[in-house]
Parts: sequence; C-alpha cells; structure tokens
Amino acid sequence: MGCSTLINGKPVSVIDISDRGLQYGDGVFETIAVSHGQPEFLVRHLQRLQAGCQALGIECPQHHLLSDEIHMLCSQQHSGVVKIQITSGQSARGYRRPGPLSPNRIITCQASPEHSQQLYTSGIKLRLCRQRLSINPALAGIKHLNRLEQVIGRNEWNSADIHEAVMLDTDGYVIEGTMSNLFFVANGCLKTALLDRAGVAGIIRSVVIDQAKQAGVVVDIKRIKLNELLNADEVFMTNSVIGVWPVRQLETRAYQVGPTALQAQNWVTNASDRFAT
Repeated sequence: MGCSTLINGKPVSVIDISDRGLQYGDGVFETIAVSHGQPEFLVRHLQRLQAGCQALGIECPQHHLLSDEIHMLCSQQHSGVVKIQITSGQSARGYRRPGPLSPNRIITCQASPEHSQQLYTSGIKLRLCRQRLSINPALAGIKHLNRLEQVIGRNEWNSADIHEAVMLDTDGYVIEGTMSNLFFVANGCLKTALLDRAGVAGIIRSVVIDQAKQAGVVVDIKRIKLNELLNADEVFMTNSVIGVWPVRQLETRAYQVGPTALQAQNWVTNASDRFAT
C-alpha cells in the first residue's frame, strides 16, 4: 500500500514552510492502527487529540470531519497506520502566535510495519536509555509534536535484536519506552507509571487499564523505581501500532512471558470500543 495524504481535506502532500508545526513543533498528533479497513479505538484517539489541542490552545477540528477523512483514507485498506497531525497553523517567525490562526490538519495512511509473530509470543528484548525525559507537568501525557528526547533515545542503538528501550525521567523514575508505555506485574498487581510529570498517556495503555479493572485485576498507577521493574514477575509494552509486546529481557535481567501480558493482548483484541466511531 502506498502513502495517501490529505491536508485540510485536500489530496496534497506539501505543507507551507511557515507552518508552526514544522517551525516549532507547535501541535499534536495521533497514530492509529487500521484493521480490516477500520481505524482502531478512534473515539479514544479523537478525545486525546482534542485534549491535547485544548492544552496547547489550538482549535481542534470537529470530530466528524476528522472521522470522515480518516475513513476516506483507510476504508480500502486491509491494514495500515493512520497518522493525524494538527498544527496551530501558519504565521510569520516568532514564538508568539499572532492572534487566532487556522489550524492545519494533516492525515496520512501508510502500510503497517511488519513484525514477527514471535515477538507477541516469545517477547522482546529491551535496553535502558541514557537519555532522560524532562519533567514538565504542563505537557505530561500529551502527544505533542516535540519528540526530540524520544528521537535521541531511539538512536542510541542499532541492533535489530533490541526492539525497544526504557526511558527514565530526570529524577530516575521509570516512565515509558521510546514509543510505548510500560506495564509490569509484581505480587499479583499490575503496575504502570504515573504520567503527571512526563510521558505520553497511550491509548492502548488506557484500554489495558480499563479492561484490567473490569476483570478485577488490581492496577497500581504510581512512581516506579528502576529496581521495582528489575524485580518484576513479568513486563510488557503497549502502543497503538504494536498492541502488546511481552518482554523477555531488559539489559541482563531475564523475564518469563507471563499470563497477564497474554491476557492483555486479548483485552485489546476484544475491547468493545475497538471499532467504535
């Protein structure tokens, strides 16, 4: 499948160089998996997009408009990845927005990355990033366009044997992966990082938390020290494109692929709002 693009509803693929998303990272984005021609967890994605726009003071396009354009791009595709970018618009240079602007909406649909099924059954290897995540409560949880810390973190390794890395904040607490959220199990409790100071509040993260609570699993959202992660019974990573990856190794620490990770895969696959529009 080739790449299809709509910019402000038009089938073009060029953006003005004065766009503030390009100039300053002034915007937000969403990455949505497409399965059987349908975007997954679209309602959750659009709600997070709107919340991100509101936090940054950007007028969010109406949900029905975004939904129509997303379905237009992905309806003929069996599987793929839709990316939505909303920037604050175009302006002359300078950080200050010169009054109300017309946001730009950029929607692309691309082929899904190919991942071995073995990653879902046997698990992945992680490493620990040297790059730390800044503490900034005003931006915590938001999927904004400024992703340089993750870019630096992801470029710390080239080994095809390592699929993801754990990122700590500047205080040394475990936050997430470079492209994913992190869960672990200890003493029968499912744990994940509190994202009030750093990190992205992932959509699959929210699905797993909701489904776990419905299943009666105790979920602890807290500040996590590295030694807690290293002593965990099982670990898994989540994001909208990969779904749920169990972890078999972090640096030299080996883990068993446990039942909670496999259960989480089923939670995501069978969630009632997976294809809600």
